[in-house]
Amino acid sequence: MQRKILVTSALPYANGSIHLGHMVEYIQTDIWVRFQKMRGHEVHYVCADDAHGTPIMLRAQNQGISPEQLISEVSKEHQADFADFAIGFDNYHSTHSDENRELASQIYLANRDAGHIEARTISQAYDPEKEMFLPDRFIRGECPKCGAADQYGDNCEACGATYEPTELKNPVSAVSGATPITKESEHYFFKLGDFEKTLREWTHSDHLQPEVTRKLGEWFDSGLQDWDISRDAPYFGFEIPDTDNKFFYVWMDAPIGYLASFKNYCEREGVDFDSFMKPGSDTEMVHFIGKDIIYFHALFWPAMLEGAGFRQPDNIYAHGFLTVDGKKMSKSRGTFIKARTYLDQLNPEYLRYYFAAKLGSGIDDIDLSLEDFQTRINADLVGKVVNIASRCAGFLTKRFDGKLADELSEAALFRDFANQAETIAKRYEAREFGQAMREIMALADRANVYIDEKKPWVLAKEEGKEDEVQAICSMGINLFRVLIAYLKPVLPKTAEQAEAFLNIAPLNWSDAETPLLSHQINKFKPLMTRIEQDKLDAILEASKESMAAEQKPAVTAADRKDSDIEPIADEIQFDDFAKIDLRVAKIINAEHVEGADKLLKLTLDIGLGEKQVFAGIKSAYAPENLIGKLTVMVANLAPRKMRFGLSEGMVLAAGPGGKDLFILNPDEGAQPGMRVK
Repeated sequence: MQRKILVTSALPYANGSIHLGHMVEYIQTDIWVRFQKMRGHEVHYVCADDAHGTPIMLRAQNQGISPEQLISEVSKEHQADFADFAIGFDNYHSTHSDENRELASQIYLANRDAGHIEARTISQAYDPEKEMFLPDRFIRGECPKCGAADQYGDNCEACGATYEPTELKNPVSAVSGATPITKESEHYFFKLGDFEKTLREWTHSDHLQPEVTRKLGEWFDSGLQDWDISRDAPYFGFEIPDTDNKFFYVWMDAPIGYLASFKNYCEREGVDFDSFMKPGSDTEMVHFIGKDIIYFHALFWPAMLEGAGFRQPDNIYAHGFLTVDGKKMSKSRGTFIKARTYLDQLNPEYLRYYFAAKLGSGIDDIDLSLEDFQTRINADLVGKVVNIASRCAGFLTKRFDGKLADELSEAALFRDFANQAETIAKRYEAREFGQAMREIMALADRANVYIDEKKPWVLAKEEGKEDEVQAICSMGINLFRVLIAYLKPVLPKTAEQAEAFLNIAPLNWSDAETPLLSHQINKFKPLMTRIEQDKLDAILEASKESMAAEQKPAVTAADRKDSDIEPIADEIQFDDFAKIDLRVAKIINAEHVEGADKLLKLTLDIGLGEKQVFAGIKSAYAPENLIGKLTVMVANLAPRKMRFGLSEGMVLAAGPGGKDLFILNPDEGAQPGMRVK
C-alpha cells in the first residue's frame, strides 16, 4: 500500500552558515526520504530557515541591513549548500512568511480560546545599558539545577534542564556584559500541564526512540512547567494577536514553520494540506531533529497541535552530535568545517556515504575520523563499487560494442544479490543505515571476488573465449547495477551518472530484481576518484583561515589612532626576559572579591600545584565565564600580600582597560604547567 508521508528536518537558524555538524541531520533525512520515494511512496520533504529572534535583529543591526535582507541572503547561502549536498527538499521556505504568521496565529488563538494560554505579570531580566529586555539566549550564567557555568537563560546544555532566565545564578547580559536588573512585564504562558495525560500516553506509544522516552520521563517526574511563549519588543518576529508590542517566542513559531512550508508547497502543487493535518489522518508526519531540541519537539509541539485541533506527529527521530577526530568541532584546529569549505575540495557524496556508514537508529554521537573517512571512501566506493564497473565496462565497449550477454552466466549469484533487497530495505526503513552499508559492501566484496576468480583480462587474450568474457563482464555489470540501486538513496548523483552509463531509466527499488540482458550500455566514465591527503589538509587549513577571518577582522593602520597603541617599552636583554617564568595555567575557580571594585580572585592550576592570584579584570569578565579556561601567568613573581589575601603571581592580559581587557588564551593542546618559551 502506498504511504503518504510528510517529512521535515529541523530548521537551520538564519544567523550563520551551515557546517558539517548540521549536515548529519539533513543527510540522514534525505537518505530516508529518497529510499521511501524509491519504494513508490508519496513523500513530501519540506524545510525552512528559522528566521526570527533577537540574534537575527542584532546581527542585522551590526551589518547595517534590515533583518529581512539578512535572512534573504542567508537563505540563498543555505539553499546553495543543501543543493550541492543533494538534499532533495520538495520545498524550502522561511518562518518569516505569510503562511507561518497565519498558522501561528491560528494555533495560538485556538489554544487561547480553549483556556490553554494564560497572561501573567512576571519579573524579567533587563539590560540597563542597552535598555532592552533580554531574551533567554542573551543571558548567560550558572544553571540553577546543576551549577554548570556559562549556560543560556532557557536551558542547560550540561544537564538538559529548562528554567526561566531569572533563575540563572550570577547572570550577565550577553549583549553588553552588564549585570541585568529586574523589570516587570506581562507575558503569555502555554499551560503544558493541561496535556500531561495525553503526553504521557503519546510519548510511550512508539512515536519516539526508547532513550528519548526515558529522558522525557525525567521532565514528567519533575512536573511539566508552563511555557513562556511571548517576548517583549524590540524583537524580530510576529506580533501576538490582540496584544501590544508582544511577540511570539522563536520556539513558538519555529516548529509551526514545518506546517507553513508544507502549506506553501501544497498551494503551489495542488496537494490537500488539510488531509495531512486533521486528527485521525491516514497520512504520516515524521520529524528528524537533533537530540538537543527534544524537549521542544516531543512535549510542547504535540501539545500545541492537540490544543489547536491538529494531528500529532507519528514519529520524531533524534540523532546525536558530530565530533571530528574524537573531539568537539574546533575552530582553532580547523575541524569546525563549513559545508561550503568541504564542497570546495571534495565530492559531497563521500560525506553522505561516510555519515550513512556511521548512522544508526539511536541518538549516539557520531565521529568523523578524517583518516578513517579517507580510507573508507577509497576502499569502499572507489576500490569496491566503482571498480566493478570500471573493470568490466572496457571489455564490453571495445569488444562487444557495449552489448550485454543474452543471459546470466551465474543466475544463482545474481539471485543472492537481488534477494537482499528486502533485508536492506528494512535497514533503511529503521534508519539503520550503517548496517545497510555493511551489507551492501559485503555484496560488493562478493562481486569483486567473482571477477578476480574469473579473470576476464586473462581470458580476453585467449582465442575462442569471447563469449565467456562477455558473460563474465555482463554479470559484473548486473551486479554493479544492483549495488547502485541499493546505494541510490545515499549516492543520488553517482546513481544518476551510473544510470546514464547503463543506459537505463532512473532506478526504483524493485529494479534490483530484474537483470539487464541483451542491453546496450554506454561508454564508461570514471564515477569517483580517490581522496588525496592534500584535499583534507586544504579543508582544515581553509577552516582555520575562515574562522580566523570571522573572529578577528583585519585592522589597518588607517583604522587606528596613534593613541590606541602604547609605545614599545625600553629595550631589555635576553637574560632579563629569561628570568620571567611564564606558565600555562588552568582557571579552576574564579570569584568576586568582597570590597574590591576591580579584582577577581582566581585559583590557578599550573601542573605543579595551585596558586591564588588577584587579577584586575572584573570589568571585563564574569567569574563563571572564566572557569575552565587556559591562560598564561607569571609563576615566579614574588607573592604580594594584599588586604584581600596573598596574590601568588600575575595573569597576563591585553587591552587599554575597562571592558577592553583580554586574558591570554593558549591554543588547544597546551597543558597546565607548560612553560611559555
